[in-house]
Amino acid sequence: MAQYIIYFNQQWVGDHPEEWFIPRGPLSRTVVAEMEAAGVVVFAGGLEEEIEAAFGFDESGNEGGPITTNGEFIGGMTIIDVATDEEAKMWGAKVAVACGWPQEVRKFKE
Repeated sequence: MAQYIIYFNQQWVGDHPEEWFIPRGPLSRTVVAEMEAAGVVVFAGGLEEEIEAAFGFDESGNEGGPITTNGEFIGGMTIIDVATDEEAKMWGAKVAVACGWPQEVRKFKE
């Protein structure tokens, strides 16, 4: 078994009317419930959407130590523990369909 992260960049969501988003929450929760029933979900959750609430650190070129930088536009993530790349791709595709925007799937190094 290996762990994978399924995530999206908030900028991939695009501009949609509020009505478009209404069914996305229930669809996404259904996929997470399906993952839980299959015993593959380690963690699933959305992140704070306001980029001003996110922060990072960068020490490049700063003799005084790390500096605070703007955060990345990561919108949400799910960590799964599955046997194959194909299974990880399948879950990533289900999340993408439920959310209505692209997802990226990456395997954690062993």
